[in-house]
Amino acid sequence: MTTAEEWNAAFEPRPVQDYLDATVSRFGARPAADFMGKVWSYAELGNLVDTTAAGLQAMGVGPGDHVGLCLPNTPFYTIFYFAILKTGATVVNFNPLYVERELAFQARDADVRIMVTMDLKIIYDKVEQVRREKILDTIIVCPMSFCLPTLKKILFGLFKRKELADIPGDAAHIRFHELQTSGNTPAPVEIDVNETVAVLQYTGGTTGVPKGAMLTHRNLSANIEQMRCIFEKAREGEERMLCVLPFFHVFAMTVAQNLSIILGAEMVLQPRFELKALLEAIVRKKVTLFPGVPTIYTAINNAPITEKYDLSSINLCLSGGAPLPVEVKESFEKITGCVLVEGYGLTESSPVAAVNPLNDSRRAGSIGRLAPGTSARFVSIEDRVSEVPAGEKGELMLHGPQIMKGYWKRPDATADSITGDGYLHTGDVGYIDGDGFIYLVDRIKDLILCSGYNVYPRVIEEAIYQHEAVDETIVIAIPDEYRGQSPKAFIKLKDGCSLTGEDLKTFLREHLSTIELPREFEFRDELPKTMVGKLSKKELVEEEAEKRAQAEAQRG
Repeated sequence: MTTAEEWNAAFEPRPVQDYLDATVSRFGARPAADFMGKVWSYAELGNLVDTTAAGLQAMGVGPGDHVGLCLPNTPFYTIFYFAILKTGATVVNFNPLYVERELAFQARDADVRIMVTMDLKIIYDKVEQVRREKILDTIIVCPMSFCLPTLKKILFGLFKRKELADIPGDAAHIRFHELQTSGNTPAPVEIDVNETVAVLQYTGGTTGVPKGAMLTHRNLSANIEQMRCIFEKAREGEERMLCVLPFFHVFAMTVAQNLSIILGAEMVLQPRFELKALLEAIVRKKVTLFPGVPTIYTAINNAPITEKYDLSSINLCLSGGAPLPVEVKESFEKITGCVLVEGYGLTESSPVAAVNPLNDSRRAGSIGRLAPGTSARFVSIEDRVSEVPAGEKGELMLHGPQIMKGYWKRPDATADSITGDGYLHTGDVGYIDGDGFIYLVDRIKDLILCSGYNVYPRVIEEAIYQHEAVDETIVIAIPDEYRGQSPKAFIKLKDGCSLTGEDLKTFLREHLSTIELPREFEFRDELPKTMVGKLSKKELVEEEAEKRAQAEAQRG
């Protein structure tokens, strides 16, 4: 087995866009992306990337610029992702489901002046409002019609016209076709792979406050190569990757999009998770690779319509974002005949850090072994420095070429997260066995992992506090069979005020995305506090655990 030191010595980092150029050269005639039945070859994709990059350069985009992508899974995401990188600029991913407040915070924090989005009202209107607040200078608007096959384009125009935004014809708005300079290619740009930030990916890190993880070309290049080693049995130029996880999420960006690129796989793009459409796409395209999160596999397992579809084309699946229940894994493997393994990662590690082997040595309940070139150690939870004996529980720390450069504009947070010798504090507690398999048993941070997304209690609490009847609130994670975890809000009302959970949920829909809405609300006369008067989550977490343990005992 190759050691981490040997792998790193052999690894040669590359600009991320070089992987696309290499695949275009090798597999130009092969399909690169399928969106609702419309297919682009790698040659066509490569040409669109080049002409778009040249258009961005004509706008003045280049090294040091941060360009935002607020896009669902369409070919536009991949086109602009690689086009931006070819200019030497940095991609900043935005969740299109964010409310305006969240978009504005991230755009301002990331110094984004140009945003790429769709001409769909549900996304564009929020981005335009951020521009009107003078946070953005320019919006590049991509037409939904470009992505659709002829018949669906006609039907969309007839029946979905109301979903399209009214785009002003001013200098602040640039249409996708205006960027296309036929026959032009981007001017070459010198890129320092070790220092140039390819992607600024926002995360809660270890504190719960969204921060931009600076992922360099070296970081992403390493994780692409590591995934290629892990998926060593994948057939170059032959695989079809189901891309239902959103590319703006770091897991999908690496494991769905970038791995597809290095493999020359066809990306079967799904703009959102709809079970029937997903099952139909698997059958229509005979999908072979399927990265997902436990909630998606659970939905497929439990849906009555699943038995109507032949899913036997699926060979390999990698689950991330949340713990994978053993029963979900076993049921999905039985339905499809595939291999479904659990992996582990963080935004700060680009993200993959550990994966179960794809052979018979994989172990349910474990996050697997470390990715090639990655090292780990476990330290005391109390002092975060001294290593614990092998097999004992401690905080997992990671070291490898995929570990981020640091947090954007937050040197203190970087120093708290990365040690002087380059190890990253994960905030996760676990142990490693004698065979190198890692098991996680607890989390230090308050971050809620809901369907694979990072949900920040502080963001939810701040939104709840905007209601005039609320005096105090605490948000914690509770187990959710479908989502893995969900937020629960405990609330103390101001004297003389009344409020119901449904009323509060209606109010919060204007301030939070759907994934952030608490699943449960509990109103109390008082909330627990520490000795110095600070609201305390510990007691509520313990209460919820005890309540669920009692309920489980009664059912058992």
